[in-house]
Amino acid sequence: MKGNHQNQIILYMHAGSGNHGCEAIVNSLCHMMKEDAVLVSYRGNEDKQYTLKGLCEIKQERSFEEHRMAHIAYYAYRMITKDAASFLRYRYGDIFKQPMSPLAISIGGDNYCYDSMLSDLRLANLAFTQKGTKTVLLGCSIEPELLKRGQETQSNPILEDLSHYHLIIARESLTYEALCDAFEKRREQSNSNNNNSSNNNNSSNNNRNILNIRSTSNIQITPDFPRIVQIPDPAFTLGYVRKKVPDGFWKGNTVGVNVSPLIQKSESVPGITMKCYEELIEWIIGHTDMQIALIPHVVWKNNDDRKPLSELYEKYKSTERLVQIPDGSCEELKGYISQCRFFVGARTHATIAAYSTCVPTLVVGYSVKAAGIAKDLFGSQEHYVLPVQSLKDPQDLVCEFQWLMEQENLIREHLQKKIPDYQEQALRTGEEINHLWEELMQQRETSYSDTSVT
Repeated sequence: MKGNHQNQIILYMHAGSGNHGCEAIVNSLCHMMKEDAVLVSYRGNEDKQYTLKGLCEIKQERSFEEHRMAHIAYYAYRMITKDAASFLRYRYGDIFKQPMSPLAISIGGDNYCYDSMLSDLRLANLAFTQKGTKTVLLGCSIEPELLKRGQETQSNPILEDLSHYHLIIARESLTYEALCDAFEKRREQSNSNNNNSSNNNNSSNNNRNILNIRSTSNIQITPDFPRIVQIPDPAFTLGYVRKKVPDGFWKGNTVGVNVSPLIQKSESVPGITMKCYEELIEWIIGHTDMQIALIPHVVWKNNDDRKPLSELYEKYKSTERLVQIPDGSCEELKGYISQCRFFVGARTHATIAAYSTCVPTLVVGYSVKAAGIAKDLFGSQEHYVLPVQSLKDPQDLVCEFQWLMEQENLIREHLQKKIPDYQEQALRTGEEINHLWEELMQQRETSYSDTSVT
């Protein structure tokens, strides 16, 4: 029911469909869920341009660009009142003015990889949980080192924030194992503190136990622990549309290439990423008969794949071996990728589009998410993921691509066997969400019934 947010699942921490990975997650999730959803988006107009229009209600959050004075006023308000979550309640508008939905899903799970996003993630989680809404962290990827900070003193703000989610869905095993280890240590420390507290209390009053202390105190002696599950990224189930390929794109004999400005920020050697891509293109042109398709997957103003891809095209267009793929929806871009012979990509969901259509893929990664997905698919990230931080020699990418070509048939056969089951596993996200929603609806009905009787 449009506009009645208490009967809709809230999807939040969505930056906009100009990042087609974000679009792919929401698209896939909406197809899995039985209930209607309202999407709180930072760039709602983008979402209406691609595939999300009609799949969910799109709610534009208040942006700084359009509400500068109000943002400044709310910043001052939260500084005075110390009500930090008020800023998120303001940004999300009437989501918080109406009766609240019992369930809100943070769909930007890999945002915990970015320091710039941590504050908004924490405040959004706080704003919803303060209203009694259960929150879910979907598609979670987190650097294990971030979870180890402050373990001895239990002073890790990221872990503290994560503890308030009702459910965390990790999309790969490296993050899942790190989360389980971190919360297990947190549990052990909590139990140790509780035992010490209990012993101290017993010395003064043998009849007083830890449960009584917790029930009569505002101090939370033991932290809450979310349920943690591992389920592949929902975008593995994304459908695709095969549009007519441009001239110069040879189906089944084209290398799809994606590079992003984002990975360049993680370089250990300035300029090495583009140099490696240039060497790769030159090697493909000089040693194979394959064409090269330059495929963007994020088209934001300050984070636009088309910029580095255009630089590559301008440098080598005279060879007539390169074609530029225009911007399109996540389904259209997946359609192009599915027709490639190989794929070399930097954007996570561009590589997921390749994996899920059984295209042998080399990932130029920068975080745990690339390594974790490759490990789960192949048993190892070696050869499948080339961390951008490790790039030292301009030939590094060529060397790994040569290995990919040598293993082409084996990799494709492996993916053809692996992907159907992997996609089946990914559908469990919908099962988890649907089951949780049913539970919350039953609880609401029981609560209404009890109130009516009273």
